Amino acid sequence: MLGAGGCCAVGGYGRAVCPAGPSRMPHFAKLLLLIFCLVLLVESRKHRRRRWTSQLELQRAGHIYKKNHDMTKTRKGKTEQLLRVDDHDFTMRPAFGGPAIPVGVDVQVESLDSISEVDMDFTMTLYLRHYWKDERLSFPSTTNNSMTFDGRLVKKIWVPDVFFVHSKRSFIHDTTTDNIMLRVFPDGHVLYSMRITVTAMCNMDFSRFPLDSQTCSLELESYAYTDEDLMLYWKNGNESLKTDEKISLSQFLIQKFHTTSRLAFYSSTGWYNRLYISFTLRRHIFFFLLQTYSPATLMVMLSWVSFWIDRRAVPARVSLGITTVLTMSTIITGVNASMPRVSYIKAVDIYLWVSFVFVFLSVLEYAAVNYLTTVQERKERKLREKFPCTCGIPHSKTMMLDGNYSESDANSLAGFTRSQMVPEEEKQEKMVVHLAMSNASNSSRKRGLKGHVGLRIIQNTHAIDKYSRLIFPGTYIFFNLIYWSVFS
Repeated sequence: MLGAGGCCAVGGYGRAVCPAGPSRMPHFAKLLLLIFCLVLLVESRKHRRRRWTSQLELQRAGHIYKKNHDMTKTRKGKTEQLLRVDDHDFTMRPAFGGPAIPVGVDVQVESLDSISEVDMDFTMTLYLRHYWKDERLSFPSTTNNSMTFDGRLVKKIWVPDVFFVHSKRSFIHDTTTDNIMLRVFPDGHVLYSMRITVTAMCNMDFSRFPLDSQTCSLELESYAYTDEDLMLYWKNGNESLKTDEKISLSQFLIQKFHTTSRLAFYSSTGWYNRLYISFTLRRHIFFFLLQTYSPATLMVMLSWVSFWIDRRAVPARVSLGITTVLTMSTIITGVNASMPRVSYIKAVDIYLWVSFVFVFLSVLEYAAVNYLTTVQERKERKLREKFPCTCGIPHSKTMMLDGNYSESDANSLAGFTRSQMVPEEEKQEKMVVHLAMSNASNSSRKRGLKGHVGLRIIQNTHAIDKYSRLIFPGTYIFFNLIYWSVFS
């Protein structure tokens, strides 16, 4: 503030500052002094605004701190961590040097993915949970019951080294992150859960395949700690195993799941606790009835058709027999291709090979019929050459035992008596058969023609074919009764 006798400047906090002497200053000096006074005024106002803003921020921070006073939810520094991970050596098990630490286990089966007969294994997806107590992880808490972490903390603390015995492949799911959960309670109790897919070996017995039942088991065991350091047990007995109700397989019916436990001994390391998840599977038979048993049975029945075909129809009977044999071979090859190469006989092998034998015997049956027919015709030809005389009867009207004659030949024999047609010598040799037909009436002639047709059919059928029509079906039905009563 400028007065009449000099210059006064406003200092900090509104105080006036005046020069010492009443001397008058030049105009340039007055201008500089005015600018300096204005700068001091602006700086003083900025300083007061900053101090007021800092006090307001401190009040807000104090209010937030009072609202989130829970120790488990307050971010701590490295020297104030709740889980004092850096203060302990977690490479050692809890209570090292003391009694064995109990580790409870429970499992929830999510899916039974596949059963492979060729590889003799199964694939299962499950939730594996461990329960134990580690006092080194205890923490103070007044409101929260537990703290939950993901897989990043698992690498810093001690966890049980459980592995799957007889496992071929296994992995922990990692989409979108590792499917691992760690829950720590204030008193030090720990829940450790993982989502795992494991492929394990299953020793299967196929002696009754496909009418079999298989029992497989998934085995859990500690890799490093014996029963003196770690005691594995089912946390809730049989209730420790839970299964999804939607679990189903295309070829098997899941009958039951159950749990067991026992000790396993290794000569070089000692005794270990081992847990078993066992389940029983029963195979669905309907698929194999449609794909294996029914085609095999139909092929056997088809081979019987040749018994009703004329024995002189060689191409028809031979082609039918060869076709059924090749079809049975294809069925047997297809079944064995989907099965492991076991050194014992399976139930399906018994059925298929017996069916194959029936088909093959039908081919051999016709071979025997054809051979005996050829031998019979050769004998008859020799007899005709030996006794060429037919005693006045034209050769065209002579019918041999093979029955190859026509209806006109049978009608042309009317009027001949038995004494004219059959000499005594030919009766003894039984080389020619003459049929005398009565022409008294048309009705009696028709009955005679029907009798000749029936005789021709009987004569064209070998005796072996007659017996085969009864023996083959009867024997196969008897085999099926025994087979299904034993294996079903």
